[in-house]
Amino acid sequence: MSLVRVDHVSFGYTANRRILDDVSLDIAQGDTIGLVGESGSGKTTLLRLLLGLTRPDSGTITFDGQPLDPRNGAFMRDFRRQAQVVFQDPYSSLDPRQTVQSIIAEPLRSLKIPGDHTRMVGDALEAVGLDRDVGTRFPHQFSGGQRQRIAIARAIVPGPRLLLADEAVSALDLTTRIRIVDLLAGLSKTMSLLFVSHDIGVVAALCRRIVILEKGRIVEAGDTAAVLANPQHSYTQRLLASVPRLTLNKVPS
Repeated sequence: MSLVRVDHVSFGYTANRRILDDVSLDIAQGDTIGLVGESGSGKTTLLRLLLGLTRPDSGTITFDGQPLDPRNGAFMRDFRRQAQVVFQDPYSSLDPRQTVQSIIAEPLRSLKIPGDHTRMVGDALEAVGLDRDVGTRFPHQFSGGQRQRIAIARAIVPGPRLLLADEAVSALDLTTRIRIVDLLAGLSKTMSLLFVSHDIGVVAALCRRIVILEKGRIVEAGDTAAVLANPQHSYTQRLLASVPRLTLNKVPS
């Protein structure tokens, strides 16, 4: 059974401005899916719907077989633990006034998760390749890549089954980007990953499946290696034309 099912979902911010049009997508347990499209394709809007921040105009979204309904408080509290997000900018997504310990423990506090929060934060830091003792420091004391590791630690500390990454490496330099992609690849062995990006090359290096979104519609989807080797849609072909072939050789098996 799908962990997440998006079934014929459409959405518009106004009656005359449709952002998503009849979108269907399944995310199974253990999936790594890259959602690719240029700015304005509807990626961020779909992410908002998957987070339960707004409701579709038509169609349904389910998580573990249950409707994703922002009005259902009991369901959403459990959902917030099961699905976490990593945002694009590690400089603006971390509160500069809080210590790393406090930042990472925030989901544990807000979701009222019992246990030794100090130990759980330490475990999350180790999982992203940082020392347990950095918890007393502040975000400004870290590089951009380290800040994104802290943001990822905050996302994984409640033990989610689904990790949503929204352009999570686009603000980083190339070397740091590769390291964060490798980190996400390791984490995807224990949870499902939806990686939202405009960069088809990064998706090729990380995701087993790919979904191409153009102007609110899915125009192509399937096994990453197969789609990149033989793209059927002209939009996918144009995206691929802008990516160095060497980058595309890293498609996961």
